[in-house]
Amino acid sequence: MSPLPEPERFARLRLSRADRVGPVSFSQLLARYGSAIRALEALPDLVRHGGGAPYVLPDASRIEDEIAAGVDKGAALVVLGDPAYPARLAAVDPPPPVLWTLGDVTLLSRETVAIVGARIASAGGQRIARGLAQSLGQAGFVVVSGLARGIDAAAHAGSLDTGTVAVLGGGVDDIYPPDNAAIYAQIAERGCVVSESPMGARAQARDFPRRNRIISGLSRGVIVVEAEIRSGSLITARLAAEQGRDVFAVPGSPLDPRSRGPNELLRQGAILCEGLEDVQRAFETLRRLDETPGGSPFTAFPDDIDDALLEQVAELLSPTPTPRDELARALNRPVADVAAALLELSLAGRASLLPGGLAST
Repeated sequence: MSPLPEPERFARLRLSRADRVGPVSFSQLLARYGSAIRALEALPDLVRHGGGAPYVLPDASRIEDEIAAGVDKGAALVVLGDPAYPARLAAVDPPPPVLWTLGDVTLLSRETVAIVGARIASAGGQRIARGLAQSLGQAGFVVVSGLARGIDAAAHAGSLDTGTVAVLGGGVDDIYPPDNAAIYAQIAERGCVVSESPMGARAQARDFPRRNRIISGLSRGVIVVEAEIRSGSLITARLAAEQGRDVFAVPGSPLDPRSRGPNELLRQGAILCEGLEDVQRAFETLRRLDETPGGSPFTAFPDDIDDALLEQVAELLSPTPTPRDELARALNRPVADVAAALLELSLAGRASLLPGGLAST
């Protein structure tokens, strides 16, 4: 893969920071226009045609400031289409448009396994996570986690010597939680810190589902060690299953509420994990992931979308996510036409594009 020209890399970062452009619309805009430069030129007219208010692109100076802040911190920018962008994450539908990285970016493209679990973890759970991470690292795997307290921190500690990746909700310069500052510094020096958030961004609740999606997207499999039923770790496991990753669970005592999550995953068909051998056995016997790069499934978008189709698609949308194919069948129109209409409606703020080809109001 040839490196992207610098103007296109700059444009992709700028497009990713544009208002109402999320990962789904970013991928579709690239598919429709072939480059972020052309997509940025077309964006104001698309919003106007979709029925939105006058649209203002993010100022170029704002993007220059973000890049300068990254350089100042020693971070590296990786945009979708760069040779350094990890192939496994590019296969996610849709992939994050940009990543900021601090440390050894080559770790992202190695064979990776995620270990996640409870923040308030038992001493035994932390020992299991640390031992699993250590044995996985010695077997050649890079361990991915989210730098949270408890299981995450133990997994990072166990794999510092062999390769570990911390995915953050805020920017790569946002040390959260603050009491993990020491392990953060070690990962930045010896592993890799990753985030799709801008430099300087502080983590908020809405950022953690996106972080969890990157954790699972980077990984060939996700191991859950201690987690309550309603927890971010089970969200990560669900995302992993949706992405076609292997989900592993470490069983625990039914007397400990932190074991309810892994035990429930096992009832739902997760792979029992008591050690490295269980992970290796699963990877040897189960079908490997298809590493075809993700993005829009359409090779050609229509040049123009008529106003009537825009309104017809808008009328069919509701707060309940609806498959794009179902909308196309209801209107007896090609899926590509409906996808183009949904893109314009989302940019105008009249629709939300969701992973998996879904859309809602």
